[in-house]
Amino acid sequence: MSPTSKHECRIRIWPALALSSTGASDITHHTEEARSQGPRARTTHSHRSRQAAAFNSYFCHTSSSTSIAVLPPDLLLQVPRGEVATARAAAACKTIMVLSFGSNCKIEEVYKRRDVSATLVRRAESLGFKAIVLTVDTPVLGRREADIRNKMVAPPFANLEGLMSLDDDLDSEGGSKLERFAHETLDPSLSWKDVEWLKSITSLPILLKGIVTAEDARKAVEVGAAGVIVSNHGARQLDYAPATISALEEVVKAVAGAVPVLVDGGVRRGTDVFKALALGATAVMVGRPVLFGLAARGEAGARHVIEMLNRELELAMALCGCRSVAEVTRRHVLTEGDRIRALL
Repeated sequence: MSPTSKHECRIRIWPALALSSTGASDITHHTEEARSQGPRARTTHSHRSRQAAAFNSYFCHTSSSTSIAVLPPDLLLQVPRGEVATARAAAACKTIMVLSFGSNCKIEEVYKRRDVSATLVRRAESLGFKAIVLTVDTPVLGRREADIRNKMVAPPFANLEGLMSLDDDLDSEGGSKLERFAHETLDPSLSWKDVEWLKSITSLPILLKGIVTAEDARKAVEVGAAGVIVSNHGARQLDYAPATISALEEVVKAVAGAVPVLVDGGVRRGTDVFKALALGATAVMVGRPVLFGLAARGEAGARHVIEMLNRELELAMALCGCRSVAEVTRRHVLTEGDRIRALL
């Protein structure tokens, strides 16, 4: 049986699904973001042709035939070679995928210690990776009480084999192995100087993931980031953090077109992609939906999710009179702020 067959996926994926369904502390924000409808799309009734919409996107020296990129949740793809199956699905859909250093497959197959980080960067460069994504919202791990209750056990990190020795024993007083791993690898002193150091050891473009304010967005541009990803870590870091769709426009205005702005979090339908594009995103990144597809049908399931989102986006664009992504503009979406200002 193939290691990514649908039956094995169903057996091995459940711990991952449990983790992907959790959030920070009381999981308040995670639940509310899932329920939130966010901005409303606005239809137009122009006489434009509704034929085939163009999705082409280009950023970080990489072209994509869709505005949907794949960002598999790290620690979650516990299916054997799950990242490989997801990468193949992304390639089949002519889009890009971000591979976490915490994946269970080595980067050849698809932190606190700078020597380890430098080694991983050099390996990525030698294998033809197009960019580096630096997560900046995890100097420490958020309190994930569900993981603590479940005694979450992180899978082996193939990319760290021979580079770091991690304690395999769970805390005798309770807790999750993920917490211990984070304590041993995450650097609470992470600062903008670390971005400068990373730029000094690689020629690859660097995107900063976890930007949700105008202040940080402007600083990211100042230190030479090639792009920013508006992300709240799937609502698994800080409870009551703003939904990314709410923070997106602030970040877009702050960078003022200097670098691409991507966004993740809460994307479940093509209409979610459409609204993000209307608010200024260059592209969106999806994680949990692809994981669910992988759980159901392996590589074919992951591919189906991406294709479904693309079809839904095309439909939304057609109904709003947009023949290409370039024609999706701010006038196509109505936010809560717009509704309040209209009443003043």
